[in-house]
Amino acid sequence: MVDGLAATSIVFGLLGLLFTLAALASVRRRRFARLSLHTAMALACLASGALFLTLQLSLQGYRALTREDVAATIHTEPVGPSQFQVTVHLADGRTESYRLAGDEVYIDAHILKWKPWANLLGLHTAFELDRIAGRYHQIEDERSKPRTVYPLTTDRLIDLFTLRRQYVWLEPVVDAEYGSAAFYPAHDPVVIELRVSTTGLLFRPLTKTS
Repeated sequence: MVDGLAATSIVFGLLGLLFTLAALASVRRRRFARLSLHTAMALACLASGALFLTLQLSLQGYRALTREDVAATIHTEPVGPSQFQVTVHLADGRTESYRLAGDEVYIDAHILKWKPWANLLGLHTAFELDRIAGRYHQIEDERSKPRTVYPLTTDRLIDLFTLRRQYVWLEPVVDAEYGSAAFYPAHDPVVIELRVSTTGLLFRPLTKTS
């Protein structure tokens, strides 16, 4: 997905450069009608190249999603009343461990859905895991007991969710942006898969030990 955006950005950049050179040649030859045309084409190509470059940078950390994919494998181990240890093996190769308070392991994610025409450029529904937390069964416990939450995102220069909220020019590209969450009981030792599809997140148990 990102490679296709990079190639498209380079193509538009080269076209913009060629039209810029043509515009300079028109100045030397005093062909002002062609100068206007070449200048307009150069600006359009350079702007398009900048758009696709911005999309490429903002998609760093997101994973393309075309079916139900495994986003993480999670091991949970109770360590006390409403407390458990989780080890998260992420699809990008990272492994993280957290001590969470609650009765369930909770994970949410950002999901991006593109306009149909953008699929032709290799842009498919993409996701990025956002945070992991402990979740209590009872609302009263959520209000009164300790809460634990940790980020699952990685730092990057540009984030498309932030750009989408700030700039309306991304509206023709982004069809929908939304969050999805899933949670699973953590009162027993268990190994579960966190899966993500175009409809959102879900957990599937792999093993359960006593």
